[in-house]
Amino acid sequence: MLTSEEFRRRFPALRELTHLASCSQGALSDTLSAALLEFQHTLVQYGAPWDRWMVEVDRARTLFAELVNADVDEIAVLPSVSSAAYQVASTRDWRTRPTIVSTDMEFPSVAHVWLAQEANGAKVRYVDEHDGVVHAEDYTAAIDETCGLVSVPLISYRNGVRLPTRDVIENARAAGAVTFVDAYQGAGVEPIDVRELGCDFLAAGALKYLLGIPGIAFLYVRGGLVDDRDPQATGWFGRRNPFGFDPRHIDYPSGAKRFEAGTPAIPAAYGAVAGLRMLGEVDQQAVRRHISELGQYAHDSLVAAGERLWSPADPALRGPQVAVVDADPNALAGFLGSRRIATSPRGDLLRVALHYYSTAEDVDAVVAAIREYRRSGG
Repeated sequence: MLTSEEFRRRFPALRELTHLASCSQGALSDTLSAALLEFQHTLVQYGAPWDRWMVEVDRARTLFAELVNADVDEIAVLPSVSSAAYQVASTRDWRTRPTIVSTDMEFPSVAHVWLAQEANGAKVRYVDEHDGVVHAEDYTAAIDETCGLVSVPLISYRNGVRLPTRDVIENARAAGAVTFVDAYQGAGVEPIDVRELGCDFLAAGALKYLLGIPGIAFLYVRGGLVDDRDPQATGWFGRRNPFGFDPRHIDYPSGAKRFEAGTPAIPAAYGAVAGLRMLGEVDQQAVRRHISELGQYAHDSLVAAGERLWSPADPALRGPQVAVVDADPNALAGFLGSRRIATSPRGDLLRVALHYYSTAEDVDAVVAAIREYRRSGG
């Protein structure tokens, strides 16, 4: 297994760039660069090598399954987590269990899918946050026998808070509701075991902490789960034999592939394989420990510099980012960018995201640059 120092050396761009934006896009690795060149090579050498490309898609599926401890036939390959959420919602009958439980800490693209189900008879019930934290008891109070689906992020995009996912899933299961976990902000830096979680669905994309590029996501579908109806957005890759080319008949595989639709993004599949292979060379528990220690250092350093944070002070609740409150985070991010420091502004927060390749020197650099920005009147 690679140490954090060995892992960092696989990211040549970090010699000139302080990358603290993995909550938006992971840093470019040598493995990812080589994979994208390999895709270009297949175009030049073979023209349209669909056999080779589909092997890469299935390789990405297999590697993600290994990462989350799922069976390969429990993983669907989709273009985005939004698509995954829609596919899940489309299989539910809201007439008998109309309530969807969500939270304001949910990423809007997923939350909007749930809201759109109100046209089909669903009703969304929100769990409030309290100073950036969501409590298990508030989810519990929102879950009852009317719930058809309970949605809980593993980690919130807003401030990096860990949600009480296991407790929520257990309570939802007891009430007879299916569960959807958005793991986008944790997969790659947070150990995930779908067997231990006990969730029905879990989704994550490749471009953030999984170290790939946009265009591909994965949906775990618990084996044996029965849909109320077939997925409503479908296509040839949602067939038992996609290359049967039969426009007059439709069938659905028994596994997670029934949730797939059109042609997968092949360059993104190459990128996903590259990122997942790199993550296969590290111990996920070591990654979490590294980020926890570095996150505490970042929290303490920013507080000492006089910054107001909206990420949790409790390290048990803090995921892979620290969130700085600012009146104009886009301007602050632009200033940092001019100093070759990549961060991610959202709303009234500047998100400072950490990965296994991040270092204390990276934290020192962003804290010093923010201090410089404040002194200049920002």
